[in-house]
Amino acid sequence: MDNRKQTQLLEYSACDISDALVHLGIANGGFLRDLHARNTPRPVLAPAFTVLFTPKSAAPAALPPANIPPAMHWVDMAERDSIVVIHQPPGQTNAVCGGIMALRMAVLGVAGVLVDGRVRDVQEFAALDVPILSTGTSTVGAGASSRAHSVQVPLDIDGTLVSPGDIIYIDPDNGVVCIPISMLDQVMELLPILKEADDKVKADVMAGLTVKEAFSRHRR
Repeated sequence: MDNRKQTQLLEYSACDISDALVHLGIANGGFLRDLHARNTPRPVLAPAFTVLFTPKSAAPAALPPANIPPAMHWVDMAERDSIVVIHQPPGQTNAVCGGIMALRMAVLGVAGVLVDGRVRDVQEFAALDVPILSTGTSTVGAGASSRAHSVQVPLDIDGTLVSPGDIIYIDPDNGVVCIPISMLDQVMELLPILKEADDKVKADVMAGLTVKEAFSRHRR
């Protein structure tokens, strides 16, 4: 994604983008639910680098092909200027990202970290200039129950599909949204149209019209 598109997208909120994605038929409006900031958040827009964790006991036949070389750690594969999106098996109580992993990703120059699961060593995140969000925390390390199985594979996060290279928008006020890269241009075409309609609705409501009247005049 070029700088021009990035600048244009950052003029909108994650809510605006979800509205556009709903119009385009994307499940959940691209929303990635229940992510909480673990350090000081800031607006970030960057492509997804995905990491799939699995239970240690999972049967290989039930999983996508493993692609992390035995001689490498998954965190060393994280790409600069990406937002690392980690999916942990539901129901686990251990963390899959802690202080050392977060530090390594910061050194590699990632733009952000989203964990659909648990993190630990939260106090160490404050020193890192990388927004880190997760759905939970833990005191237990990843090795207790989880293993990194593959990177750069599609993730299904509670019905929202995140594929490698999709655009992730961390909006510190409203939440996190995923824009399928294949639909980026359509989203960008639709955003100003929807925003203009909403602005007209607000103006009518300020002028005393009912919401139903304002919607009927300006919303499709």
